Amino acid sequence: MKNKINVALVRLIQFIVFVMFTFTVIAYFGAMVLIPLDALVMIGKFLSLFGISTLIGTLIGLPIVGYLCKIAYETPLLMNTVVDTGVDLIKTGKTKVDAFNAIADSIK
Repeated sequence: MKNKINVALVRLIQFIVFVMFTFTVIAYFGAMVLIPLDALVMIGKFLSLFGISTLIGTLIGLPIVGYLCKIAYETPLLMNTVVDTGVDLIKTGKTKVDAFNAIADSIK
């Protein structure tokens, strides 16, 4: 009975670690999507300080953000580094979650 409780506890902690790493990966790649969108909103708000409506300012900011994204994309090794960091985060999470399997097997 004690072994079953220990295995259940290990599985619970394994699930918590899995959820934590899943959230981290989603937040990381979500931030990569939200950064250009936030820049677009900030440009629209900045231009509204000069009397330009936010909608018009956002439409003006769209090519600016597109150009900045193009520059970032063409920067050597920048996109590879960003993607590799996310992939390393995924691999680390998988390794840590799989480490709990060995612990659970040793308890059984």
